Amino acid sequence: MGCLTLNASYEPLTIVPVRRALRLIIDRKAEALEVDESHSFHSEQLVIPAPVVIRLISFVHVPRRFRRHVTNTFLFARDHYTCQYCGRHRRRLGHREFLTRDHLLPICRGGKNTWANVTTACTSCNHRKGNRTPEEAHMRLLHPATEPNHVELVWAVRKITPVQAKYIGMFYGDAALKALRGDSGD
Repeated sequence: MGCLTLNASYEPLTIVPVRRALRLIIDRKAEALEVDESHSFHSEQLVIPAPVVIRLISFVHVPRRFRRHVTNTFLFARDHYTCQYCGRHRRRLGHREFLTRDHLLPICRGGKNTWANVTTACTSCNHRKGNRTPEEAHMRLLHPATEPNHVELVWAVRKITPVQAKYIGMFYGDAALKALRGDSGD
C-alpha cells in the first residue's frame, strides 16, 4: 500500500511508497495526517505508525495544466474499462475478447491519436466498425470522447483507500470522487 502525499496546500500530489513517506517525516519535510496504527516501523529509538496520508511542510509548485499523451491505461480508465459501443465492462468480455483503442476517425483516413478521437472498444465492436466512422458503421457511442480532467487522469489508475479518497474529495470535491468511482450521475 502507498501513502497519499498532499502539498502544503492540501492538494493531492501523488502516492509514494510508505518508506519514502517515513523518510520525509523523519527529515521533517512532511507531517503525518493519517496513520495505520496496526502497522508500525521500529528503529533503535523510534516507533512510527505507518503513514497513510502525509502533508508536505513546504509548498511544491505543480504546473496547473499539463497534457498527458493518450495511453491505453489512461484511455481505459477514462472510459471506466467499458466498451463505449456495446457497454460491456472488461470483466464481461468473452474468452478471446479484450479492450482496444478505437480511433473514431481512423488513422488511415487522417484521424489523429488525440483524446477527442479515441475511445475504448471491445475487439468485437472494433472489428465490426473497421475503418469507418461510428456514423458510417451505424454505431453509437455511449459517451463522447473528451480529454479527461487532471483528477481523473492522475487518480483513476491508482488504487486509493477510503481515507485517502476523503482527502482527494476535500480538495477536488464530490464530483471528482464520483468520476473516479465511475458514477456518471445518469
